[in-house]
Amino acid sequence: MKKIAIIGRPNVGKSSLFNRLVKKRDAITSDLAGTTRDVKRKTALIIDKEAELLDTGGLDKGCELFDKIKEMSLKAAYKADIILFMVDGKGLPEEEDKKLFYELQAMGKEMALVVNKIDNDKMKEKLWEFYEFGTDAIFGISVAHNRNTAELLDWIYEKLPESDIIKEDDENDVQIIEEEKEELSDEEFFAQYGNDEEDDGYIYWDEEEVEDDSIFAQNDRIKEFDENDINHIKIAIIGRTNVGKSSLLNALLGEERSVVSSVAGTTIDPIDETIVYKDKQLTFVDTAGLRRRGKIVGIEKFALMRTKEMLENANMALVVLDASEPFLDLDEKIAGLVDQNRLACIIVLNKWDIAKREEHDKIIKEVRDRFKFLAYAPIITLSAKSHQRVDKLHDMILEINENYSQRITTSQLNEVLERALRRHTLPSMHGQVIRIYYATQYETRPPKIAIVMNKPKGLHFTYRRYLTNKLREAFNFSGTPLLFKAKKRGDK
Repeated sequence: MKKIAIIGRPNVGKSSLFNRLVKKRDAITSDLAGTTRDVKRKTALIIDKEAELLDTGGLDKGCELFDKIKEMSLKAAYKADIILFMVDGKGLPEEEDKKLFYELQAMGKEMALVVNKIDNDKMKEKLWEFYEFGTDAIFGISVAHNRNTAELLDWIYEKLPESDIIKEDDENDVQIIEEEKEELSDEEFFAQYGNDEEDDGYIYWDEEEVEDDSIFAQNDRIKEFDENDINHIKIAIIGRTNVGKSSLLNALLGEERSVVSSVAGTTIDPIDETIVYKDKQLTFVDTAGLRRRGKIVGIEKFALMRTKEMLENANMALVVLDASEPFLDLDEKIAGLVDQNRLACIIVLNKWDIAKREEHDKIIKEVRDRFKFLAYAPIITLSAKSHQRVDKLHDMILEINENYSQRITTSQLNEVLERALRRHTLPSMHGQVIRIYYATQYETRPPKIAIVMNKPKGLHFTYRRYLTNKLREAFNFSGTPLLFKAKKRGDK
């Protein structure tokens, strides 16, 4: 598949064009220069040809962060087959733009000059100023108003090989790129649909009663996942700012995929990358670092919402903590997102190379005391920077995915349940006898177990926790939450 890189200085509209081409609000856009920092990759359909689109950070110089963004962007341009060099059409051509254009042109790629923000017919006259770049492949467009993009799409289409044409049967739900009505900007979209009053509470148990008895009519009936889903593990890397999430992603991939700097909040857009390890697809998502609600401003608010979207689609989370610093209440709130989304989990103590190793037991105890709701999550100490013990994380992910996807038969469950009931009988409720008839697993990823009984509300929380511990002792549920539904046996 051919690669198309969108290159240019900050704030010329690269991410807006990227979103327009992939037909999705995928890259965060704002008026703030430097919003895009990592290289985002998505598949786009140009008419009926497939291509990989690369959205890059702005080519600018200054601080350590912008130097690294520029370095990553130029690497993306080098790997690309087609380069769309974007400039701001509202001003006159700048010498810095020309210098960058000629530097990219020297790579020998197919290249077009895209002059953005030509918002009306009167501004078309300004387009002539940009012919001094010395190229005939010049397109004056307005991404915001979706003006004059058809000619650019035709040019890209001609540069893509016929072998990349998608057959009608393979198109699925992918839409063909074509001009469309103007849509809301990111700021307008989130202002309209955003909600600052989201619930930050933790949900520890599913209290919902199951009304329909049909799924339990046959003991071993269960909702099965497609084997391809089980072999594809989506892993979100989460934590507060500057704990080393991007460094961990790079270490797991074995390449510099995500921009790393000492600037807190370097990652804005969630970056996903897939590798194959022991016949399993591992998709890692490097999410934006989270701050306290009061400190979330501007584009970080959008980044937080994108992070929550990613967690809803993930199977597993790597909760990254900085082992060299004291843990914060914010670490607990972030970890609470794992519990809310019912994800498998590994707690990663990063920066172990500079932590006080002699306090190993003390640090582990503090993690267990602070994160009691993630008691099922194993802990690994590593250094993403030096790659110390990172290789062990791949195998841990596969093992926990097995636990997360496992199926326990009804007979096995009820053997454990019977032993638990013999050891500690159920307490009565207001003089009423509470009976458990049987337990059965009805779903995986995560494992969900129904406890069928005469009075579901009579199952006290302490007894639920007791049953959970007995099941964990009997079966390997390390790294995965274990969910229950108390259900009253009804007539079929």
